[in-house]
Amino acid sequence: MYSGSGTRCTMKKSNFLLLVALFLSIQPLFAQRPFQDDAFAHTFSIVARDSVTGDLGVAVQSHWFSVGSVVAWAEAGVGAIATQSMVNVSFGPRGLELLKSGLTAQQTLDKLISDDEGREFRQVGIVDIHGNVATYTGAKCIEEAGHRQGRQFSVQANMMLNDKVPAAMEQAYKAARGPLPTRIMAALKAAQSVGGDIRGQQSATILVVKGKKSDKPWEDRVVDLRVEDHPNAVAEMERVLNVHYAYEDMNRGDLAMEHNDVPGALKHYGAAMKKYPNNLEMKYWTAVSLANAKRLNEALPIFREVFRKEPNWVLLTKRLVPNGMLTVSEADLKKILDSGK
Repeated sequence: MYSGSGTRCTMKKSNFLLLVALFLSIQPLFAQRPFQDDAFAHTFSIVARDSVTGDLGVAVQSHWFSVGSVVAWAEAGVGAIATQSMVNVSFGPRGLELLKSGLTAQQTLDKLISDDEGREFRQVGIVDIHGNVATYTGAKCIEEAGHRQGRQFSVQANMMLNDKVPAAMEQAYKAARGPLPTRIMAALKAAQSVGGDIRGQQSATILVVKGKKSDKPWEDRVVDLRVEDHPNAVAEMERVLNVHYAYEDMNRGDLAMEHNDVPGALKHYGAAMKKYPNNLEMKYWTAVSLANAKRLNEALPIFREVFRKEPNWVLLTKRLVPNGMLTVSEADLKKILDSGK
């Protein structure tokens, strides 16, 4: 009995010593990454304020899945923040709250960094509602890492292939023309054109909000687009942004239709089709508007193209008559429905 008990005791002690040895052997691995809950989103980004409209924006690209969900933060009438490298995600919502309380971009950044034990691994860009910018690149961010500031904007990058990215982004943003989303998109393209992330591409985000907060929060986001997982994320984001602009024209066309402004609707639908020429939805509503404007001969070839590519649009067309969205005679409706045969 005694011998058996002693054997069990010896085995327990041996197992314990093995566990201790294993723990000590892997301890250095944990020491290399001390902040286990932080997202590993190394990236390049821009935060900016439009000096004319007051809109605030942030754009980012990284070889990391769904980078926008952790890096990009913005609120209408408050500011925009990019928190990256070994991301302290709380810098986003906490930073916006600090800005909302009246702190400037720099005061907000100082507060966030001072409270963070992992500050040397962080990279942050902030722009506030007044156009003040603040940027921080921790000493332990992976090379190449750096940032540049300009009038009402800041660009920041880490783990880049080379040191050219921040300067390229700055120059592209300053040279670009058009609305804020277009200009911050130009900065992303410039970053990629000189090498970008050393690991390649995966996801991208553009988030733009209005400079003045309204009582209609659903209208306060100007652009909110993400490419979550794509080998050419920057080019895909540019394509998606162009689709966004096309659908803005579609929305304007729909609004014109609501007010029985058929010429206005045709103008906006036409602009949408130029931006996104292969989209059946845009072609279809253009045809509907032409039919309502008594321009059936122009509408029929478009209906024919749509119906032949997707027969379900025929069924939808029948459903537009009862609610008055398609106002044609029974004879003309038959011509429309028969056009796809």
